[in-house]
Amino acid sequence: MSFAQLDPLLHSQLRLAVMSLLIGVDSAEFVFIKEKTGATAGNLSVQLDKLSNAGYISVTKSFKGKKPLTTCSITKVGIKAFEDYVNNLKQYIE
Repeated sequence: MSFAQLDPLLHSQLRLAVMSLLIGVDSAEFVFIKEKTGATAGNLSVQLDKLSNAGYISVTKSFKGKKPLTTCSITKVGIKAFEDYVNNLKQYIE
């Protein structure tokens, strides 16, 4: 039996955690994702860039009053990649 390849971009613990959070919400603020994942701001920024460059998430930068606000949401491409990853992972478990 041959197993499907697991997406290396999603195989990272932090990137998988981000995708898992975003799959269940319309969007999430950077601070919320940072708190939920326990990541440092710098590391989270790098991982969000990787997911964004792959087209898995969209990142919107705006302001809330005078403070910068970064909001992330999962894209259709990201949903498909996440679902494929989970389904491929199930093959290993079964």
